[in-house]
Amino acid sequence: MSDSLLPYAVGAAKRARRAAVRMRRRVEQLHTVPAIGGGIRPSAQLKPVHFSVSNGRTLNFAVAVPGRRVASAELVLSHGTSRERVPLELEPQADGTALLTATVPLRHKDRPEPVVRGPVLGSGIWRLAVLITDLDGQTRRTTVAAATGRDLSDGPTLPFSPSPTSGATFRIVRSVDGFALLKVRAPRPHAELTSFDLRWDRVTVHGRLIGSAQTSGTAEAVLRRGNHKAVTVTPEWDGDRFTFDVPLDKMGAGRGAARTWDLYLRLGGTRLKIARRLTDVRHPRLVYRTPFRIVALDNGSLMRVHAHVTAAGALAVNCADVIAAHPSTEEVA
Repeated sequence: MSDSLLPYAVGAAKRARRAAVRMRRRVEQLHTVPAIGGGIRPSAQLKPVHFSVSNGRTLNFAVAVPGRRVASAELVLSHGTSRERVPLELEPQADGTALLTATVPLRHKDRPEPVVRGPVLGSGIWRLAVLITDLDGQTRRTTVAAATGRDLSDGPTLPFSPSPTSGATFRIVRSVDGFALLKVRAPRPHAELTSFDLRWDRVTVHGRLIGSAQTSGTAEAVLRRGNHKAVTVTPEWDGDRFTFDVPLDKMGAGRGAARTWDLYLRLGGTRLKIARRLTDVRHPRLVYRTPFRIVALDNGSLMRVHAHVTAAGALAVNCADVIAAHPSTEEVA
């Protein structure tokens, strides 16, 4: 590198380091809640070897302690007067320590899922503590320190996602005084896109209603631009699950013209966008890729259809007439 370019390279390196520091601080702020995690009196802290929530609802916890006199241990999650206890398995290590581990499914109290066993948590901030009982029967309580060194890379998945069964969110955060916390949020009402079928004569949408007690409603295709025209169709319901065929015969725009329609589920006066939200995929549009399809409709027309997932995870349909519908017998006469 020539001497004339060296100052520019040094300046670029400094700017990159400053940007990395700002990004790290910003991420720490996003994962920090204005709560005191360790109580008023300071107590001993255990730094977890591993602490995560996978698949939106499975708690994975591991912490190392001196293991020669540990008889049993349990993880205690507390919120106000509520307490949930998770037994920890004792795994002796070669260095004389013990690894206390637990892997349990988390459930939200609004949707407890009786067939699944695990702690039932309500919305709010849950504090963590480890109760260790030694061979003499004495129990000591230790708090759990927040993990450090979060991955800041823009990978294919998000650091947390909603539960695929209930829609509740279980998110690991840190308190302002450096303790590990679990933030629980109730499922928000939305229409979850589970799948859609691309056939030669139709597009069929399958979905599930999340966070709502209603089990009936209508589906709407709303024109994205222009007069926001809406086309309504009645789905088939099976509990909280719905299925419907996209009304393509009412969504054409004439030969050579393309239209984009957004799909919604209307429940009374509420309209929910049909979208794929119960996932940790960071870029849905790049992952859930679908082909263009020429669809032959019952009225004799051919339509080029592209049913796809947008960058925000919503379902949209782009369609354009290739061959217009055949005129009826009465029109010919």
